Amino acid sequence: MNHLYYGDNLDVLRRYIKDESVDLVYLDPPFKSNQDYNVLFAEKDGTGAAAQFKAFEDTWEWNQESALVYQELVEAGGRVSDVMQAFRRFLGTNDMLAYLTMMAPRLVELRRVLKETGSIYLHCDPTASHYLKLLMDAIFGPQFFRNEIVWQRTSAHANVIQKFAAVHDVLIFCSKQDGFTWNQQYLPYTQEYLETFFDQIDAQGRRYFRRDLTASMSRASSGQIYEWKGIKPPPSRCWAMTKERMNELEAKGRIHWPKKEGGMPRLKLYPEDLPGVPIKDIWSDIRIMHNLSAERLGYPTQKPEALLERIILTSSNEGDTVLDPFCGCGTAVVVAQRLNRQWVGIDITHLAIGLIKHRLQNAFGPEIAKTYEVIGEPVSRPDALELAKEDPFQFQSWALGLVGARPHEQRKGSDKGIDGRLYFHDEGESGKTKQIVFSVKSGHVSVRDVRDLRGVIEREKAELGVLITLEDSTRDMRSEAASAGFYKSPWGQHPRIQILTIEQLLEGKGIDYPHPTNVTFKRAPRAEVPEAEQLSLTGESVLKKRRKRK
Repeated sequence: MNHLYYGDNLDVLRRYIKDESVDLVYLDPPFKSNQDYNVLFAEKDGTGAAAQFKAFEDTWEWNQESALVYQELVEAGGRVSDVMQAFRRFLGTNDMLAYLTMMAPRLVELRRVLKETGSIYLHCDPTASHYLKLLMDAIFGPQFFRNEIVWQRTSAHANVIQKFAAVHDVLIFCSKQDGFTWNQQYLPYTQEYLETFFDQIDAQGRRYFRRDLTASMSRASSGQIYEWKGIKPPPSRCWAMTKERMNELEAKGRIHWPKKEGGMPRLKLYPEDLPGVPIKDIWSDIRIMHNLSAERLGYPTQKPEALLERIILTSSNEGDTVLDPFCGCGTAVVVAQRLNRQWVGIDITHLAIGLIKHRLQNAFGPEIAKTYEVIGEPVSRPDALELAKEDPFQFQSWALGLVGARPHEQRKGSDKGIDGRLYFHDEGESGKTKQIVFSVKSGHVSVRDVRDLRGVIEREKAELGVLITLEDSTRDMRSEAASAGFYKSPWGQHPRIQILTIEQLLEGKGIDYPHPTNVTFKRAPRAEVPEAEQLSLTGESVLKKRRKRK
């Protein structure tokens, strides 16, 4: 069973994730990428709110909580203590030290849950990558550092004054031990590569290159030591295959005979015989999604599926478990599911959890809900009441997620009275986009709330309005809602104002509207896993998985 956890990933890791139970970790924590470098390093000596994540914000700060965690790390001793003390002497008490302080215990836990054959990819930007590399060395050991991967996420950038345009992110790749899972990935050959290395042309005009047909005598079998067509391999060498296999290749025209008499025959290899160019540590072929990308869901830190696909295919096998402790909009989760991996996702915002559930359903269909469990969300009215007391913003996001709506982003000067929106089509996909506006109340409610929502509907020219409450509605509220009348669609008549309690939503009741045409969350293409293809290398069968998306 796959798992999606709501909560602080440090707490979730310690409470739920067992030792050596994960094959691959990918994490893309907030790293202040949208802040000015000097602001990041500004000294902080106040006692602000506890460091935490909120949707679309980077809010780790040096404060009482981060200072306490730092003290615990130092007092624990060892290499992590040493590197954290060095960071403090060099950086002082600023947001960067807070960031490293809050990352350290999480990375320690991620190492604990990794199997001996496991790997971790930490996604960051150049602002913090050098510090994180030292922290990873302290936790995983410098001998298990494998690569610093440079991902060129864009080739364009806004005007930059007195510095080179920043167009890349960094992925720090470490294994837990030697003997880690590794599946070499390849890129297609470029025309320049083909012209340079496949420098021979056969009678049909196809390019090929020549490979040695001999092998070291130290690894030879008796069937490889023979004379073939009057030719013997050089001293200490033998043929790389049996005489029968050599005759078969000759019959297929796969032997290159040199023009010079006495030269050694060589094997003809065509581009389709080989998997491609091994991928190096600079990735310039995977670009971030543009505004019109089919994958784009509107989540600001969303990464392209191709990036996660490369990581997951390289460092895990089918059936392995992939963990993303900062899963955001769920790209790692969706790709892991598509590639037949088990997965664990963790996020501290109900907005992210709701978005991931919708993304999974859009990609794999409603039946996907049976394959994973959500842990940490309210499951009863008392749970919801507790969440509302602890964090009204999270309660609002969670409640809207129950009905497939998206929180309304409040901006300066924006309209008031709207907590969320849901968009739908009832005139075909090319018809007008229509909307439902939401008001979410966790406290006392009255007929005034219904009247206010009615005013919002008229002002916004919305088709429907929904009031979500923790309390039961009164007779006056229901009467006022009924007086708003109905919205007519090809599916029938729908009450223009609807009142739903959290208890009703948890029991499965939903909004009365043309539901099959919800277009609130942009849909990525539906996932497909095609069958494997057979490729031939010197006549021998080679199985190569090729994953495709529509």
